[in-house]
Amino acid sequence: MATALLGPAVLFLGTPQAAAQTLSEAMAQAYASNPALLGARANLRAVDENVPQALAGWRPSVSVSASGGPLDSRVRTLAQGFDPETGGTFAYGRTTRIERQLLTTQLTVTQPIFRGGRTVASTRRAENQVLGQRARLLQQEQQVMSDTVNAFVNVILYQEIVRLRVNNEQVLTEQLRATNERFRVGEITRTDVAQAESRLANARSLRSQAEGQLQIARATYLRVVGTQPARLVAPQPLRPPVANAQEAGLAAATNNPTVVAALFDEAAARDAIDVQMSQLLPQVSVQGQAFRSDNSTANHTRITGAQVLGQLTVPLYQGGAEYSQVRQARQQAQQARQTVDDQRRAVTQSATQAWEQLQSSKAQVEAQRAAIRASEIALDGVQREAIVGSRTTLEVLNQEQELLGNRTDLVQALATVVAQSYSLAGAIGRLTAQDLGLDVDPYDMRAYYNAVRNRWVGLGDYSNVAEKR
Repeated sequence: MATALLGPAVLFLGTPQAAAQTLSEAMAQAYASNPALLGARANLRAVDENVPQALAGWRPSVSVSASGGPLDSRVRTLAQGFDPETGGTFAYGRTTRIERQLLTTQLTVTQPIFRGGRTVASTRRAENQVLGQRARLLQQEQQVMSDTVNAFVNVILYQEIVRLRVNNEQVLTEQLRATNERFRVGEITRTDVAQAESRLANARSLRSQAEGQLQIARATYLRVVGTQPARLVAPQPLRPPVANAQEAGLAAATNNPTVVAALFDEAAARDAIDVQMSQLLPQVSVQGQAFRSDNSTANHTRITGAQVLGQLTVPLYQGGAEYSQVRQARQQAQQARQTVDDQRRAVTQSATQAWEQLQSSKAQVEAQRAAIRASEIALDGVQREAIVGSRTTLEVLNQEQELLGNRTDLVQALATVVAQSYSLAGAIGRLTAQDLGLDVDPYDMRAYYNAVRNRWVGLGDYSNVAEKR
């Protein structure tokens, strides 16, 4: 039925020309170059880095420290002296100056054994954050696809409206010429001429307005797709992937990316409780040290050694902030749970609304087609009756404007059908490049994650594993 809505009798669909751009091609171009979508992919890669940061809690930390410099010290000691005159001894203070170069180096390796469950909880939280961000990337992708559809359809819509306005202006110009001829021979009055002039002036105004709207639509297309629109092939509406409004609502509540993202956000918020709880639990680590100290006690001496220590830290009380952070995390988890319910209700409403608007737009298309057929018959009759003097010029003008309005309404209704069919697909989470079968190199959400997840070192940009250029 959707295909039948856009038949050859509709002005909205012109004959496709060679080398013209289709909606699928425009969406593929936007998928590859839209800045908002590219930015969302980079944001996902940034969130991917949360996982190796969390996994770092399992890994050792290694540090080297060194200190050195000259030491110039004076040591005063009590010494015994011999007095030859008395043959006895006496005590006196003796100052000794010590100069040496100190050098101390130390290598420390610390291996966490147990951090109160913080590493495990942080890793789960980071992975849930990654999955939630992937869902948000799909939502951004759907938004770009929706913007592309609207921009594409609006360019065609206003091109057709401009054509209708230009045609109407030409008809009214010819009608004004004929009206002036009839006025010269005395068949009609000056009032009829003024009415024709007024309608022509209004037609020129509407044509200028439509041309402005067309330029705005072209600018929007350039922003979303990245190129100026050329010859665009009028698209067909998507076949609805659901049979009724109830199915649309149920599909949206389970498949819409915003709901999926909210579910992973809730899971991450629950993991955050365990992260904060780890501050209240014991910490166990093993530390190994190797050191060397030159001239620390006297010149030309060296001390070397190594040690391995086990460290157990049991927090007893740290001011109470850690308890507050646990309570705070629990409330944030409750907020995330309510957000899931809110998002489900919102997308269910949006999907139901999109379904009803689509059905309403289809009904408007049929109604406008019937109205056009009736208006064409009525205009033909009024024009014939005006020739014999039983109808006035104003009645002819009114009937022409009614026909023009019906044709304009039909064009707008057809554009709405196409746009709403894609809006419905987006509401239930089926407006991605994969769902639409676009001819693109799909962005691999897992490639960057896999490249950095277990990487211990590295400062390079690994985004090329996901971006195909």
